[in-house]
Amino acid sequence: MIVKNINEIEGTEHDVVTKNWASRRILLKKDGMGFSLHETTIFPGTETYIWYKHHLEAVFCIEGEGEVETVTDGKIHKIGPGVIYALNVHDKHYLRAKTKMRMICVFNPPLTGREVHDDEGVYPLLDEPAAA
Repeated sequence: MIVKNINEIEGTEHDVVTKNWASRRILLKKDGMGFSLHETTIFPGTETYIWYKHHLEAVFCIEGEGEVETVTDGKIHKIGPGVIYALNVHDKHYLRAKTKMRMICVFNPPLTGREVHDDEGVYPLLDEPAAA
């Protein structure tokens, strides 16, 4: 059984902060669950271009207001508490935060915990063995 306290992640290498967001990586590839789990805070007034070329992601909003816009069709979806969106076809998108947003995110394949978006908005596919 894996038991973790998110407060113990703060300030570690798995507490990743950029100018637009902060992500606490809770369950990672090394945990061997087949997915990773994160709590991500999106800073108010930001816009982030994202393309998970190598990953599928599901995002559940627990706090705040914003929107996600899919690039291929320009559709804008309002995001708020209780809303989930799933990037099931590697959707290129913009995530915009009107207020501070707290999201619970799940990735498949799982992240190692060190990823940040590159110039294309992509998380690289980092190689790290899962726990045995």
